[in-house]
Amino acid sequence: MQRAPSTPPPAVSLREAFRYWLKLGFISFGGPAGQIAIMHADLVERRRWISEQRFLHALNYCMLLPGPEATQLAIYIGWLMHRTAGGVIAGVLFVLPSLLTLGLLSWVYLAYGHLALIAGMLYGIKPAVVAIVLAAAWRIGSRTLRNRLLVAIALAAFAAILAGLPFPAIVLGAGIIGLFGGRLLPDGFRTVHRTGRTPSMAHPPALIDDDTPTPAHARNTAAHVVMPAVAGIILGAVAWACLAWQYGTGSTLAGMAWFFTKAAFMTFGGAYAVLPYVYQGAVDAFQWLTPAQMIDGLALGETTPGPLIMVVAFVGFVGGWTKALFGPDALLLAGAAGAAVATFFTFLPSFVFILAGGPVVESTRGDIRFTAPLTAISAAVVGVMLSLAVFFAEHVFRLKAPYPDWDFGAMAITAGAALALLRWKVGTITLIGGCAVLGLVLSYLR
Repeated sequence: MQRAPSTPPPAVSLREAFRYWLKLGFISFGGPAGQIAIMHADLVERRRWISEQRFLHALNYCMLLPGPEATQLAIYIGWLMHRTAGGVIAGVLFVLPSLLTLGLLSWVYLAYGHLALIAGMLYGIKPAVVAIVLAAAWRIGSRTLRNRLLVAIALAAFAAILAGLPFPAIVLGAGIIGLFGGRLLPDGFRTVHRTGRTPSMAHPPALIDDDTPTPAHARNTAAHVVMPAVAGIILGAVAWACLAWQYGTGSTLAGMAWFFTKAAFMTFGGAYAVLPYVYQGAVDAFQWLTPAQMIDGLALGETTPGPLIMVVAFVGFVGGWTKALFGPDALLLAGAAGAAVATFFTFLPSFVFILAGGPVVESTRGDIRFTAPLTAISAAVVGVMLSLAVFFAEHVFRLKAPYPDWDFGAMAITAGAALALLRWKVGTITLIGGCAVLGLVLSYLR
């Protein structure tokens, strides 16, 4: 039996971190659950850049925020390791490959309209996504749900989301339970002993371990909180002012900038929670694209790495193309400009939330008054992840159709993918690629 390492790994250079975040940007399939699972497997278990508790503490904070939590988690860890530059690099590289890939697919979609290949790949990828979400819920749940109280919170969140309660209400409810429960039953919400180790298992030392002192740049000072917030607000305001000055306040690009800034503050509960708002604005109000194109964009977004909210890049691309912003001979440029504007203004608030809020969060480690609500939220998120798997399964397997019409082929792909992830530890990119090929084969045979 191989012995666990007794010393932390060597310090990680910014160049090495750059290579990892770039790689992650290209393999981050599976939505937020899959992306968090990839980061956990890489950064906590294999590379040991950050400990379990530090990882979950950051994740719980990101769950509280509007915006894509996996992207924010990458920004947080990058910032914690390499200051502001590390956070910016991690966040940009997490999004950039998805933007480029989705931009290319958007151009193919609008210029040629051939989606048969994408549909075949999607037939195999969708069941794989169900397996990725289930595996992520299992892995995070096995580490988070350490007692019956936390299991009960997870089950209550699962039932609540199925009953139609909005995700923000569930997060708020779990936080309130943790707030009072941490005072009345502190041991029920304590995941770390005073020595810094988890009560149920020891772990090999990490570069940023449970008891590693907070780095100087992450300490909770007024300058560390106010300066990133002010810089982010100024950057957003200057970018919008440049678009308004160049094209007019009523122009499509200026309108996109303001619309997607508002959307960024409404993404509580993930991309699926904000899609109705994006649909109403982009399709009904501004008519940047049609209802059918919106659905196709969501399908394309499922096939690309990165956060699912990147569907806004498709909306921006189609909107710029449809409105022919720079004339009929520059449709590609117009689409690229629309995608870039939509992406920039959707993700800018996430950088501000992490770079400005991170020092406050770091100062609360070990404080049961703050960690208990986050622990309860983490337990609730496990239940929500399970409900997301059920939601995907209903649609992918066609469970609402009569029994003979259920898609047993998709069920078989999900079962095999789950086994590959949990038993044989197959990498996500390998799994996605294999399932995409299998989907093409099965689509051809049907």
